[in-house]
Amino acid sequence: MTVAEQPIRLVSLYEKQAKIYPRAVRGRFDNLRWLMVAVTQGVFFGVPWLSWNGRQAVYFDLDAPRFHVFGLVLQPQDLIFLAGLLVISALALFFFTALAGRLWCGYGCPQTVYSLVYQWIEHRAEGDRAARMRLDAQPWSFTKVRRRSLKHAGWLVVALAAGYTFVGYFVPIRELPAHLAQAGVASWPVFWLFFYAGVLYFHAGYMREQICKYMCPYARIQSTLIDGDSLVIAYDGARGEPRGARPRRTDPQSVGLGSCTDCTLCVQVCPAGIDIRNGLQNECIGCAACIDACDDVMVKMGYPTGLVRYATSNGVEQRLSRAQMLRRLWRPRVLVYGALLGAAGTAFAVGLAMRSPVSLDVMRDRGVMARLGDDGRVENLYRVKITNRGERATEVRLSVDGLRGMTLDHAEPLALAPGEARPLTLRLSLPAEAAAALPPGAQTVHLAVTESGHAEAAVQEKTTFLVPR
Repeated sequence: MTVAEQPIRLVSLYEKQAKIYPRAVRGRFDNLRWLMVAVTQGVFFGVPWLSWNGRQAVYFDLDAPRFHVFGLVLQPQDLIFLAGLLVISALALFFFTALAGRLWCGYGCPQTVYSLVYQWIEHRAEGDRAARMRLDAQPWSFTKVRRRSLKHAGWLVVALAAGYTFVGYFVPIRELPAHLAQAGVASWPVFWLFFYAGVLYFHAGYMREQICKYMCPYARIQSTLIDGDSLVIAYDGARGEPRGARPRRTDPQSVGLGSCTDCTLCVQVCPAGIDIRNGLQNECIGCAACIDACDDVMVKMGYPTGLVRYATSNGVEQRLSRAQMLRRLWRPRVLVYGALLGAAGTAFAVGLAMRSPVSLDVMRDRGVMARLGDDGRVENLYRVKITNRGERATEVRLSVDGLRGMTLDHAEPLALAPGEARPLTLRLSLPAEAAAALPPGAQTVHLAVTESGHAEAAVQEKTTFLVPR
């Protein structure tokens, strides 16, 4: 049969994803992961309930708009600080990945944190790995419905609590119940509560490792950030191979085997379902569950721990000591990332420290470029907005400098409430004699805002004053 005579067959390029049943594990790294769960969720759920100067400590008021972060009040014009935070976060990710692999994924990422919480609920409701596999294979029964209902009820409670807390950062959390009752279901707080809860329920309950494997770009770029001297989870093949089963306390050399008993517990506890013995893979999130499982087996067998451990690829291949591996961690790329991270963090801190308590925005009134008064005075109009960035009320005064004899029509003090933005229409005037002495065109002037009780201007902005021909 020739190629042209062969029948056409449709071949699916999609493979059904095999469900992963992670086994429960105990150990030092599991304890560290639960510590990070306690820290991250303690911050997330606890911060909205803190008070600061009679208001919620962290509150993002989108109506104003003003963002309150303890004693810091940020306005839309402070977007530069958000950009700075994003730059610092990116550099921190580069630094720690080059240094020690996917530490963020294994311990701090919300997807990992909530997946761990959801797996714990699943273990409590349906049992450990073997019990869940049997339950899935069983036909529907009262016991199966009860266990599944208990699991999903726990998942929903966590999701709704997280959604409620998320909305509590944008609507005062102590007033949120009354707000939800008054606004009803057709309001944006209700939408975002259920949207956030639904995303969390779906991602942590069903998607889990699929998010890390297919949706998160970090798994794809990590290979460009790490090298042979990055600290990652590694399997010591020279010590572990050839693998095979044997009685406890058996000397591996006496039976011609390595230390690996081929128990596959490292695979069973992996939330991504990979075999770390095949080498580092994109799916590995660095949670170290395989280390805890393998160390437990090594202790029971009477072998030294560390068959699977945090190490570098070069360190395992070249049989380097821990001290030698640690010395090689501080290589040029890590030092460059660290220096950039330190510089960005320093610039961010200095910028916040030097941030003026009052801001001034000046815009020329483009409808009236310049005009002459009855006495020959030259007048320019400006649209000005003065914003109190602080947590206390203040009194400010406007002044102008740059041209001799220039006056402004808002010389009296202005009282500003905390966070208040005061728009003004400002008129600058220049006497006819002073204007005649100047060439026609744009002249540079400076507007300044000074707080009461301070000699120096809190903020100063440059603008232009037009002298007509």
